[in-house]
Formats: sequence, C-alpha cells, structure tokens
Amino acid sequence: MIRLLLADDETLFRDALAMLLSMQDDLEIVAQAASGTEAMAMARAYEFDVAVLDLQMPGADGVAVAETILATDPGRGILVVTSHGRPGYLKKALQLGVRGFLPKTASAGVLAEAIRTVHSGGRYVDSELAADAISAGANPLSPREGDVLELAAEGAPVDEIAARAHLSPGTVRNYLSAAVAKTGAANRHEAVHLARERGWI
Repeated sequence: MIRLLLADDETLFRDALAMLLSMQDDLEIVAQAASGTEAMAMARAYEFDVAVLDLQMPGADGVAVAETILATDPGRGILVVTSHGRPGYLKKALQLGVRGFLPKTASAGVLAEAIRTVHSGGRYVDSELAADAISAGANPLSPREGDVLELAAEGAPVDEIAARAHLSPGTVRNYLSAAVAKTGAANRHEAVHLARERGWI
C-alpha cells in the first residue's frame, strides 16, 4: 500500500482527488492539507510514501514544501501538480529531487500511475510541461536581483527595499535596472510579472 499526503488549497479539487485516488487498491490517503504551512506540519506528523502537492498554495508553495520534506528525507517521493506550468518552478523542483510534475488536467489514472512511478524511484514529468521548461531557458537573474525584484513585487519604494535587503538605494536601483534589462521588460512591474510567470522569482 502506498501512503499519500495530499496538499491542495482548493477543497473541492482536493476532496475529489482524494476520493478518486482512494478507489485505487494500492493507494491510501493518510493526511490532507489545505495550505503549504499545513502540509509541512502534516509531513512531520504522518508517515507517508509520496506527497502530492499543489504548486500554488497559501503559506508556502509546493516547491517550498518539497524542499522542506526533502531536506530531512532526500529519498521521499514528491509529485507536484499545477494548473499552469511555470518553467522555473519545474526546473527548481527537479533540482531539489522532486520526481513527478503533472498538470491538474491529467486524468486520475495518469496521476495514479505517476504516483506509482515516483514511489518506485522513477521520474514522471508531463511532456508538455517539460518542453515549456526547456524552451523558457535558464533564469537570467542573479540571486540578489531576484531577491530585490521579489521585494519590488510588493510595491515597496526603493528606500524600503534597500532597508529590507540591507543595501544602499543606489545598489537597489542598479539591481532593478539589471532585472528589467535581463527580463526584456519595459519597467520593474512588468519585470516582476515576467519573472513570476517563468518561475524565476
């Protein structure tokens, strides 16, 4: 029996998924979570073989939850599901050791098969998501540019970003200019949008 931790903030989707997966003879749902924070707590409290994580959840996204789980148990089976492919997230997830990545449009049968593959140590990545990740290219932003751009996403002025990042306002402006140039955006707001869409921040 493969024991599953299921995490998705959409209750209807999570309930339907739990019901469909429970119909498989070899799958058992041992814990469910409605947020990334709750998923991390469940991961510590329950014994499970594979975690099925929604990419976007409040508290922490699926990749952040996967990173926390894999930090303590690198061999744990993790499968991330998403309603919209974010190439940067897929690449980061695979680098962390996530072995499954599927769109939410996949059938219950495909998901069950992916869970079995991940549980047996294999990898199951949707071919369309993989193609998107390859065509998106590598993240052009340096870690510091990404950090500054993420702070800018909250609408903070340069002085506030500088204080929070422990940088001078001039350095923040330089990082923002570089991020705008590297993403090919017209301004920092568009740079934030593009970087998020591609999973770079």
